[in-house]
Amino acid sequence: MTRNLPTQAARIAEDISALAEITEPGRPYTRRAFTPMFLRGREWLVRRFEQAGLETRIDASGNLIGRRRGSIGGKTIMLGSHTDTVPDGGRFDGIAGVSAALEVARALNDQGITLRHDLEIVDFLAEEVSIFGVSCVGSRGMAGVRPDAWLERSADEMTLREGIAEVGGIPGKTEKREDIAAFLELHIEQGPVLEDGKLDIGVVTAIAGITRIEIIVDGRADHAGTTPMGSRQDALTAAARVVIGIEELGTRLSRGQFHFAATVGEFSIEPGAANVVPSRARLLVDARAERRADMETFVTELAALAAAVTAETGVAIEPPVTISDNLPTPCDEFVLNTLDAAAVAVGARHRRMASGAGHDTAWMARITRAAMIFIPCLGGRSHTPEEFAETADVALGAAVLLEAVQRLDRGL
Repeated sequence: MTRNLPTQAARIAEDISALAEITEPGRPYTRRAFTPMFLRGREWLVRRFEQAGLETRIDASGNLIGRRRGSIGGKTIMLGSHTDTVPDGGRFDGIAGVSAALEVARALNDQGITLRHDLEIVDFLAEEVSIFGVSCVGSRGMAGVRPDAWLERSADEMTLREGIAEVGGIPGKTEKREDIAAFLELHIEQGPVLEDGKLDIGVVTAIAGITRIEIIVDGRADHAGTTPMGSRQDALTAAARVVIGIEELGTRLSRGQFHFAATVGEFSIEPGAANVVPSRARLLVDARAERRADMETFVTELAALAAAVTAETGVAIEPPVTISDNLPTPCDEFVLNTLDAAAVAVGARHRRMASGAGHDTAWMARITRAAMIFIPCLGGRSHTPEEFAETADVALGAAVLLEAVQRLDRGL
């Protein structure tokens, strides 16, 4: 479908292509936070912000911010995402959202529109898991919830404190923003729902809570050739029953109205020799739920599953231990309604949906009305060099943001 949009796909394509070229040699689209390539990308982005007439600064948390002043000021509508990548990651994860936000500012310039509110475009620092093993560093800092202890985490002969200072932040300064009236983020879906449904926009209702659970299975090491099959306490076979049970439990919960997924993402056994019956297995479960009640059901039934496998096999399984637990983040209903109306206004086919992945929006929702939109990505693939989104889809998403910003500017 050909659309006459107020946003320009060519400018967006230039943004994405230029940042894609700033990558580690031989590693397509690798620009991790706190690395020289990330700093080069930031230098390019600063120039791009300035070309759009934005007043550009780095805040205390290391976020790059460009401001377009409003006629009244005092309150801010903020748009943005991130430009750091995972290793060997994609060209569009985060980058599409920053470019779309920047395009909103450029489109407002094209039309000679001055908003009542200040408009800020942000590139959050280290949304992806960084070299320090932590993520959403910038958005947590802006929300005033980044743990102080994180500053002493070290990697590559540098602390996080030093890394934030190197990008231009002030690591010892806490900065919880109180002036943000609303926050919007555009992101590729990182899944196949929109593409399969031939839809343009997903209006994100909530960001799933993420709970990680460790399970230890204690069997008994024996000779693999001489111990009868019926006399073993094989930690691996018991663990395999648990893994299958997790898949069945997660599948059942996913059939409900709300998003749910469970994955055994880490698995190890000891002693790891071909001729020894495994004596120990460790599982790390990643579970994600849009609705907290589903997560509570999963945790309860997982404990029951472990006990049942112990009773069946005689292999001891320690009670599952929750390693980390983040609650789901619902998006703001007023902003969601605004995004629905904006999608209709620009002719974008849309639906409401939850996000199974974490995003900076989850932290911004702690300090302001926040929501996000998804655009389709090829095959639903992400965090891979093959990640791809059509420029036209990014431009249409930017047009939805532009319409939503103007509606929020009038309605907040």
